[in-house]
Amino acid sequence: MNHYFKITYYITFLFLLTSCHSFSQKKEDDYTAKIDSLIKTTNVRQFNGTILIAQNGKSKYSKAYGYSNFENKLTLKIDDQFEIMSNSKQVTAVLILKEVEKGKIDLQSPIKKYLPNLTQTWADTVTVHQLLNFTAGIPEDLDKTLLFKPGTDFKYGNTAFTLLGKIVEFSTKRAYSEVANELFKELKMKNTFCFEKDNNQNLVSGYLNSNNTFKVLENKLINSENLSADGIISTVNDLTIWDNNLHKGKILKPESYKLMTRYSITAQHDVFGKEKVGYGYGIRIIDNEPIKYLGHTGMGNGFLSTNLYFTGKDVTIVVLENQMNEKMELGYYFEIEIKKIVMNSELMQ
Repeated sequence: MNHYFKITYYITFLFLLTSCHSFSQKKEDDYTAKIDSLIKTTNVRQFNGTILIAQNGKSKYSKAYGYSNFENKLTLKIDDQFEIMSNSKQVTAVLILKEVEKGKIDLQSPIKKYLPNLTQTWADTVTVHQLLNFTAGIPEDLDKTLLFKPGTDFKYGNTAFTLLGKIVEFSTKRAYSEVANELFKELKMKNTFCFEKDNNQNLVSGYLNSNNTFKVLENKLINSENLSADGIISTVNDLTIWDNNLHKGKILKPESYKLMTRYSITAQHDVFGKEKVGYGYGIRIIDNEPIKYLGHTGMGNGFLSTNLYFTGKDVTIVVLENQMNEKMELGYYFEIEIKKIVMNSELMQ
């Protein structure tokens, strides 16, 4: 009887120990509760936007929090549309690479070949590749001299991708918006399209946040000329569809995807840490951390966008906000914190 009691006691003890450990582990990995708590805080700044976290293409967390219109107190919905600003550059990089696959564009050719109307002397030396990874040194004012010898340094800006949009048009003989919108349709990204002044469907208003006081901003940055740099409108669901297709070989051929996601230049951005990380074609490559991932951000017109994809875990994080903070250092506060929570969650086990 004593022997039987000891065995029963030992089994019960192991069960309780295992149960407590499982509960502790589950509580530790409860990213849902942690993110919910985070976005309700206002001590740093107020969160206002949509969040979607997916794994293997399936939603794990999806939430809209705040207002699409502060003046009328209209509540945000998960399928509301946001200007994704510089996350548009990833689309342009893909469109260029699709033309490379067809043999219509050579990445190492001078851009003069595809933009014959450019009169600047540097058009004969700057390559398509250098536009894609911001090593061209082109100033915002095209008539000025190059900022540095092409290929030797990194300078982020919209001009390079505005020119890439024109190269897409030269190669396809079609408007950039037509080519991009066709790709979105093929991917069944039903709520994604290029900005049009008079046709913006469920686009929410963009705001400037000054001490949690919100002032609406008129759309002054996007026009027909720079769609390829910052002119795409999308949703968290559609950007998850984009990631699920792009990173699983459903848009580009393997060799094209490798070109897009390898790098020869590095640059720093706070969302990706204090150290410089790789920059490919319209995408950052973070391979200096235990968990490798790719991603990009966007900011402007009262909007923020962050799109991250963790390659080994097949996890996507998309955060869209219809606000910009007056204090630049607070701009991506929630996006950085959400990334930390997910990187320490059961999704990364």
